[in-house]
Formats: sequence, C-alpha cells, structure tokens
Amino acid sequence: MPDPRLDPGRFASVHRQGGPGSSRQAPPPSGRGFWRRLAAKSGCCCGCCGNRQRERDWEPIPGEIPGRRAAQPIRPGLLAPVWLRPGSSANRVAHHTQEFAWRPLVVRRGQRFHVGVALPRPLREGEGLCLELTLGPNPQVAKGTHVLVPLGDSSPTGWRAELDEGVAEPLGGVAGCDHALWVGLTAPPTAPIGRYRLSVRTRTEAGEFAAPFEPENDVVVLFNPWCEEDSVYMEKTSDLSEYVLNESGRIFYGTEEQIAERAWNYGQFEPGVLEACLFILDRRGMPHSARGDPVMVARVVSAMVNSLDDSGVLVGNWTGDYSQGTNPSAWAGSVGILRSFHGSGAPVRYGQCWVFAGVVTTVLRCLGLPTRTVTNYNSAHDTDTSLTTDIYLDEAMRPLERLNTDSVWNFHVWNDCWMKRPDLPQGYDGWQVVDATPQETSSGLFCCGPCSVTAVKNGDVFLKYDTPFVFAEVNSDKVYWQRQAHGGFAVVHVEQGAIGRRISTLGAGSAARVDITDQYKHPEGSEEERRAVNAATSHGSRPRQRGPTSAGEVTLTVGSGPAVAGAELDLRAVVKNQGAEPRTLRLRFSLCAVRYTGVAGAAFRQEQHRRTLPPAQEDTVTMTVSYSEYQPHVGDQDALKLTVAAAVQETGQVLAKELLVRLHTPELTLTLLGPAVVGQEVPVQVVFQNPLPEPLTGASLRMEGAGISCPKPVSLGSVGAGQTLRLSQSVTPLRAGQRRLAATLESAALPPLTGSVQFNVAAGDTGDTGSTGNLTGNAGSAGRRRRRRRRGRPGGSTGG
Repeated sequence: MPDPRLDPGRFASVHRQGGPGSSRQAPPPSGRGFWRRLAAKSGCCCGCCGNRQRERDWEPIPGEIPGRRAAQPIRPGLLAPVWLRPGSSANRVAHHTQEFAWRPLVVRRGQRFHVGVALPRPLREGEGLCLELTLGPNPQVAKGTHVLVPLGDSSPTGWRAELDEGVAEPLGGVAGCDHALWVGLTAPPTAPIGRYRLSVRTRTEAGEFAAPFEPENDVVVLFNPWCEEDSVYMEKTSDLSEYVLNESGRIFYGTEEQIAERAWNYGQFEPGVLEACLFILDRRGMPHSARGDPVMVARVVSAMVNSLDDSGVLVGNWTGDYSQGTNPSAWAGSVGILRSFHGSGAPVRYGQCWVFAGVVTTVLRCLGLPTRTVTNYNSAHDTDTSLTTDIYLDEAMRPLERLNTDSVWNFHVWNDCWMKRPDLPQGYDGWQVVDATPQETSSGLFCCGPCSVTAVKNGDVFLKYDTPFVFAEVNSDKVYWQRQAHGGFAVVHVEQGAIGRRISTLGAGSAARVDITDQYKHPEGSEEERRAVNAATSHGSRPRQRGPTSAGEVTLTVGSGPAVAGAELDLRAVVKNQGAEPRTLRLRFSLCAVRYTGVAGAAFRQEQHRRTLPPAQEDTVTMTVSYSEYQPHVGDQDALKLTVAAAVQETGQVLAKELLVRLHTPELTLTLLGPAVVGQEVPVQVVFQNPLPEPLTGASLRMEGAGISCPKPVSLGSVGAGQTLRLSQSVTPLRAGQRRLAATLESAALPPLTGSVQFNVAAGDTGDTGSTGNLTGNAGSAGRRRRRRRRGRPGGSTGG
C-alpha cells in the first residue's frame, strides 16, 4: 500500500479553489524527480536576498484556531506545499531518541532537527517560507506556544530555521514535484516540552498559503541533558546512559543490615508510555507555556503520580488488603501502570513507595530529565515539623505506640532528578529530591520537591521545596521520652546517627549498588554534620531537645542470627560495663511486627531480664522466636522490630535500642535457554524453592521487560514444603540491544519473590534495533507488518 504522505497532491488536493459545488480547480503541480536532489540551485530559498524586511512579519491567521486550520482555497499564484516530512533518519540517533516509536518524531530542545518540505517549484526571489508550530489547545505567540519561524531567520522565542543542504539522506522520488529542501529547525533550550503540531506556510505575490496541520507531522520536544544551554544539562554525559536512556534497573529495599533489591522495568521508550507521560501533565492542567521549566514539571509529576488531590496515577495502599487491585509488591515495572492510567483515566490500584518512585523515574526519564531511584534506610517521617524523631516510653520503658506518631520507615524510596535551580541562591544546582509517595502535604498538595540535595546536606531547611521534611528523613536525631511520675515526659536518651543510613542507588555504568549517603549528609558526628543538624532544628516547631546521649559506663547493642522466612529466629542484646564498679541492669525486650513505613503492631512477645555486670565485663541476653509464633503477625513487606530498653540501677543511666529484622526470602533464578533474537521466541527457565515448612498454594508468576513480549501470568499450583520448582516460559524480544527480564512470584504465604536476567538481543532479519509503530501502537505483529511495508517504500527509511 503506497504511503499517503508521498501523494504529490497531499496538501493541494484538499484545498481546491472555491467552496462546495465550485467547479473551478487549481492547476495540478507538474514536474518529476525533485526527491532526487536535496535542493535546487535555481531561485532563492533561504531569504538571503530581497525583501528581508518581510521575514519577521509572519502573523497568526486572523480568526482561525491555531492547529485546527480549515481548508484553504488555492488561488492562482499561491504556492501550496505538496508534502511535509518531519525528521531525517539521522535525527533519532543524534537526539538519543531512536528507541521511541517512529512517529511522531521525538527530538530534544536546543538541538537541530530536519524538516523536509516538498514544493511544486523552487522559491523565487521575494517569496518566503515559514514553519509553524503550535502547542496545546489554545496556543499563543506571546506565551511561546504558537511559533512562526521564517526560513533563514528566527522567531522571537528563539526557534531557528535554516536551509540545510548537508543532509545525506535522499528524500526519494515523488511524481508531480520539482523542488524539495531540508530545513534545519532548532527549538531553543528553554522551549516548553510537549507534542507540537507542525505545518508550513508560503508567501508569494499572490498571497499567503497555510498548509493544514496533520497528526503524522507532529513533533514531540523533550528536555535535552546533552545540551549545555538546557537547564537539565549534565556535564558528565556518560552518566546519561543510566539516568536517561536505561530502561531497566534495580530498586533497593529491606533494612539497613539486610539490603535486598528488585528488578524494575522502567520502559520509558515502550509504545504508549510517552503519550501517557504527556497526558499526566495535561491531567494536572499544567499550562503548556510553563512546561519548559524542569522545576515545575518535576513538581507536577510528584503530585500526579499519586492519586490524592487530582486522581493521579496510583492509589497508595498500606493496609495489607489488596483484593480490589494489585499487590504493590507484584509490580515489576511502570509500563502496565502508565498504559492503564492513560487508557482508562482512572487511578491504578495499588502502589507503595518503590512503585511511586519507579513510575516517577519512568516519567522523568521519558521527558528527558536525568533521574535516579534512591532508597533511604531508617527513613524518618516527621509529622510535627520538629525535625526530630520522637519515641515515647512509659515508666516501665514500654513503647507508647499511641503517642509515637513519628515513625521510622525500614526503607523509603524516592527520586533524585538533575537540574539547575535558578529559583534558589547560587550553589544548589545538581541533584534534587522528588517524592511522589503521599506522606505530608506541600502547599496543600500531596507532593514533595524538587528539594536540593545540597540544601539537605547543609541543613538549609529554609529553602524550597520541602527541605525540612527531607532533612528529617535523612538526618534527624531519635529522641526518647519517658513518662514521669507526675505524668509529664522527660528526655532520657538522644540517639544520633540512627536516621538516614546507607542511602543507595544504582550506579551509572556499574550495575552495582552505590552508597550516596555522603551526598546527603556530612560524616556522622562530624563538626559539619552537627552544625547542619543544629541549623536545621533551629527552624523546627519546638526548641532543640538536649538530653543524655549514648555515652555512659554501660553500653547496649542489639543483633540477630540468620533471619530466614520459615526458620527459627534468634535475637540478642549485648550489655557491657565499662566502669570500675559492678552495675545492675533491668532490661525489657518487646517484639512486634512493623510495616516498612514504621507503623508497629501490638507486641506479641515481651520479656524482662535482670543482669549484674562486674567491671569491664559484658553479657548477652537472648530471645528465641519460632516460625509458628511470628508467622501470624508478619505480612507483606513487614519486618520484626525488637525494642530493648535498659536502666542502670546504681546510676539511673537509661539505654534504648531498636532492631529491625527482615526475614530473607529466596530469589527467583532466571536462565535463558537459547539465543535471543528480535521477533523470535526464546524459552526462559525459572527456578524457585519453597522455604516454608508447609506447602505453598495459589502462587502465580508474571514477567515483564522493556522491549520484550511476555506471556500472561501463570498459576503454579501447589509447591510442597522445601520443594524446588522449575518452570519454562517463552518470551519474544521486540528490540535489539541489552535487555533485562524481570519475574515476580506472588502468593498469600510469602512476600512477592523477584528475580531477573540480563541478556543481549541480536537484530533479526529486518535489522531493526529501535521501536516501531505509532505512539500508542502495539509493538507486536502490527508493528512488524508496518516494518515490512516501510521496507518496500522508495527512497529509504521514512523514520524520523
């Protein structure tokens, strides 16, 4: 089937002379073979001579709605463009957008791309050509959303259009045309991002002709971190292979002492994802003219990825009941979430912090913002802006959970994105925290950031956005309060350095966990760190609490033996007397389940112990917990929290420590059983061992990967106690290059188990290495049919 864009009467045929019923027709264009030349040398087509005073006087057509142009009659003498083609095949590589679908063309601001224009004859001296772009439903020239760029000149907003005879790609052969030219079009590095409608206008002595806007000529403009003038520019451009181009990664979770990871398919180049990302900005009602500011775009994304306030992408659920949606731990990537939200307009159920963060990484990378997914262990949630984490105990040193509104999350996942901050004093550019997990409101909305990581490190909590909240997450002190005989509370212990531990992300180019704690805070206990804490807490809701720290004659440490789901658990507290006199201690153990958000359940095991320690001696107090005892209390993503409080009888010294224990679960092992080739099925073996002393029933397995067609979830039936299961599933790679396949096993008795395998996909017979199809198309058989049709077209690739 011939490409309708190669029709020489493409524009002219729909703009004949006269209205309905008129028999008068414009003469058809004549001439052949103009696609065989880049530009004819006869005539002037760059505006370099004659009538330069008219280059800047292109104006919107009175009365028309930009982007919705009605049919225009072609009067004799008007120059009606025959064909318009955005993008040469080299643009996709040069703009690092070759993984996006072929249409619409995706480019980055601040960098030239090409527009092919076919004319029935060359431009003559005194005639002009202008490219026209509109953005949004109500584009306006004054707001930079209606752009008119004369050839050989620039628009007032900085768009430039120049004749480019250096394009090596031939435009092909189309009958009925004598002239074609490549125009190099450059969006300014401050241009609003989004999907622009593109058209062309010509001017002759007979008047002006404006070609219609057609969807296949749309151009999507993104942020450009490779452009030095763009506010998201990253000097170390090698890192952009990770922070913008990498479609798969790993998200860290667990506890400080038991770090775990899950594979995540960001899939920012998958069909339908770009359209979903732009829909998110539309859904929030963000003005199109403001979409050139990455600060505001990141803030809108932070608000829109959770469903509160604005019916955004994901519904948060931490109840443990996911019967009305998907268990957050069962998600393996962002693609299905974003496609579902865009397709239905309804928030997707359900998400927790790593799901929110995974989706934010997808959206911001897709839009061109360098972004990384960050995990903070022992992450505080400060509910009263005191910038301290307060823990209340009764007279017997038992936790008073009803008063403990502040919480310490086992881990919390958010995002860092890279940008300049012209709205802040100098020195706060670089990584900025963005958090879509709804915890506290910011200016009345559930969003957080962008907040300068440098501001957090230095305790500059007076700077926007939400710096006090992020500072408390990573560097607040834990303050223990004990109820006194008169009913009031007094500070009995201050624990420094317990909050904000082993802050982690995936390293650029290393595929390994990188500890970035030093980017968020000065070394614990250092003069700089204490100065930052004091500076921050001086802006808190109450004066800084001074109390005893961990220094004293007696020390307390807590720990555990191997923690494996289904096995017995050994917990311990070690007390040591460093003084010269014997000391008598009263210790209280309290064990409860705690959600990863720090919300604790009721204690299901409590013990009291009394120990006498000779000088320079230590003692170990243990507590053993069976699987049958803890299993009813531990849910999905839960850990066990051991609280140990001790009081020294002779001196009144009070000590307190908390220990989080995450039960280890086995990972899935994935093995590719054949070569991976585009368009060909390849079997993958999944191996899993049931760690429980009882059968596992009702389990299901799902797979997901960027550029990979995966089967539907499959039920595993019953897996016996200790039994090893081997399952083979076939997947089909859709794009060449390095790919990662992730698998998730979901069951009622275990937290979802994950595993992944990374492999290289070879190009198939077609040689295709990038995405094909429409923005919302399916990358399956329909996309392959489109590729076959393209190979039969004259003039080489038609891709942008």
